[in-house]
Amino acid sequence: MNSIVITKSYDAPAFCEKEALRYAGCKKTDENMTELLNSCKAEVWEKLSYKVCYRELRVKTDGEVCDFGVFSAESHDLSKNLDGCQKVILFSATVGIELDRLIAKYGRLSPSKALMFQAIGAERVEALCDAFCEDIKREKNLGLKPRFSPGYGDLEFGVQKDIFAVLDPSKRIGVTLNDSFLLSPSKSVTAFVGLTDCGETVPQNKCSNCQKVDCMLREV
Repeated sequence: MNSIVITKSYDAPAFCEKEALRYAGCKKTDENMTELLNSCKAEVWEKLSYKVCYRELRVKTDGEVCDFGVFSAESHDLSKNLDGCQKVILFSATVGIELDRLIAKYGRLSPSKALMFQAIGAERVEALCDAFCEDIKREKNLGLKPRFSPGYGDLEFGVQKDIFAVLDPSKRIGVTLNDSFLLSPSKSVTAFVGLTDCGETVPQNKCSNCQKVDCMLREV
């Protein structure tokens, strides 16, 4: 079992306009909204960075307890997600701080642009996570369970402390954690991805593990 934390940098993943507009709350696309999206994308595109750090861990599930060797987490939903897995990839990913600066700037000057930068950031970090998971799938020649982050289902945000103790993403990719367990830059992610022997990746559904059924962005 590899006890080393590995850091990777990526080129910009393919951009999904439809997904960005979904994050912006746009149920129907019009010319003005598309122009706003393209303008914001052009302003931030070259300022983004795509970085991931990760470590492979063993996992044992016993009821609602997930034992990763270096720490344990109590969560029925995470345990269910990792059922049948003996190994897990623990990772942190970020697209950098520039989006936060633009969101803060346009929060005062143009709320519509601030909203669109939020949406672009959500699309970008999800695209980065997708690219990273595809890399892991090819590298390990294994299937993957849907990634599972603190705050999903009943997995408490407090587990971020343990994740940071293992990965040290503040040192490796510039992601920090505040006293409320929020990440900075805001367009950053930490997550568990179970490895399976089936050779096929379980389809990723970002909403399947969340109980917030009234969310406007919910896909299921």
